[in-house]
Amino acid sequence: MNKISKKEVCLSYLKKYAEKDLNNIEKMFSEDIVLRDWKIRVEGIKNALAETRKNFENADKIEIEVPSTFENKNTVAAELKIIVDSTEILYVVDVITINSEGKISSIRAYLGRGDS
Repeated sequence: MNKISKKEVCLSYLKKYAEKDLNNIEKMFSEDIVLRDWKIRVEGIKNALAETRKNFENADKIEIEVPSTFENKNTVAAELKIIVDSTEILYVVDVITINSEGKISSIRAYLGRGDS
């Protein structure tokens, strides 16, 4: 069985996020995950899932474009264009750390702005 790359884990997570697939996202998170963005910081899978659920409940549709990714030993940074409900556009960099078991152990999201 081939080991999935860190980049593939990251892209799979982003796909599941856009699909609002909380069940599969839960399988991807480590028990001790730390989730941090420009508004919140939570620790533990239960709290991270609760925050993710809130985001899903606040949006009818989420689209995620990934213009580029950067990978090192255990971390992937993904440049994202997130479109919420076809009206709100967010430019974000997610820095996702993946542990030795292939689980996401932290997500740090940084809000930016578009080039236009």
